[in-house]
Amino acid sequence: MRNLPRAIIPVLRKFELLFSERVWEWAKILLIGAILAPGKRTVTSALRVMGLSDDAQFQNYHRVLNRAVWSPYAASRILLRLLVDAFVPSDTALVLGLDDHIERRRGAKIKAKGIYRDPVRSSRSFFVKTSGLRWLCLMLLAPIPWAQRVWALPFLTVLAPSERYHQELGKRHKQLTDRARQIIFQVRQWLPERVLVVVADSSYAALELLAACQGLPNPVTVVTRLRLDAALYDTAYVHPAGRPGRPRKKGARQPTLEQRLSDPTTDWQHTSVRWYGGTTRTVRLASATAVWYHSGLPPVSIRWVLITDPDGKFEAQALLSTNPAATPKEIVEWFVMRWQVEVTFEEARAHLGIETQRSGRTWRSCVRHRCCWGCSRS
Repeated sequence: MRNLPRAIIPVLRKFELLFSERVWEWAKILLIGAILAPGKRTVTSALRVMGLSDDAQFQNYHRVLNRAVWSPYAASRILLRLLVDAFVPSDTALVLGLDDHIERRRGAKIKAKGIYRDPVRSSRSFFVKTSGLRWLCLMLLAPIPWAQRVWALPFLTVLAPSERYHQELGKRHKQLTDRARQIIFQVRQWLPERVLVVVADSSYAALELLAACQGLPNPVTVVTRLRLDAALYDTAYVHPAGRPGRPRKKGARQPTLEQRLSDPTTDWQHTSVRWYGGTTRTVRLASATAVWYHSGLPPVSIRWVLITDPDGKFEAQALLSTNPAATPKEIVEWFVMRWQVEVTFEEARAHLGIETQRSGRTWRSCVRHRCCWGCSRS
């Protein structure tokens, strides 16, 4: 192995215990090659940039990904610790971006693929389907000093197979929100001492997921979109001791957020917030606490935030936070950070060769074991 810069050696040594001595030498070459290789991060391109394209035992490097015994799950934990120590002060909340991504794939040997709505090509009035693998990604949203902006840094990626795939295997299908709950709980176990904020889009505005995160001994705050017609209620009054009957889950019905938009008594505040593109924008905010409840589902105490543009350049929208003590400005700025997740997905397609159909195994994915760099074999 060639001499490495001193700065990277302590970082790599954190992962050394995950591998046997022999496999570790191959893994180091793949890792350094993946960093240096331009274009697609395949095993071949990693070996080529390391000057090993003529190595007679090239198959050993492929076996690091498809046969060697090591835990990508444990690697995710180490990677998260390194990112937190490098970019997030100990007295600052950890903001995590949660989203799923469709990797367009075709072929008989790709077993876990499904048919999904293509979020890139579809619109509100035009529906496009695509075949591929659906990955659920959790990223650390951290300000990078030398970039002078927030980056979305992936550290945990889990495959979410389609319902048809599980039916063919005779297994119980897990909804996307169920997998999201599992990985959020896992990160809470990894970092029990830190304040966690998970930012997601409307796909994860599910009462079961929000109630589970709020009900942890050390709760995780979830920030996501809220429907303007959501059923919101006052907090239920305290049930007197000794009185028969079950305690109430909710109080009186509140007006919907759509009704509050046209209500002249709504208390609007003009607030300057950090906006998309690193700019600052003045918006109108209205906020209060409520209980979001639907029959048969657990109630969730939330703080809702209505956002409108004084100049009328975008439609009114609503956000929620499962931490009622969060301020409206914090909630909006946390949610704005979520856009960096989409930037990371786009840059991965443009610069890393993700979604490029190719033969052979790659550093990005191993379909046989349904795992990828930074995820657990599920």
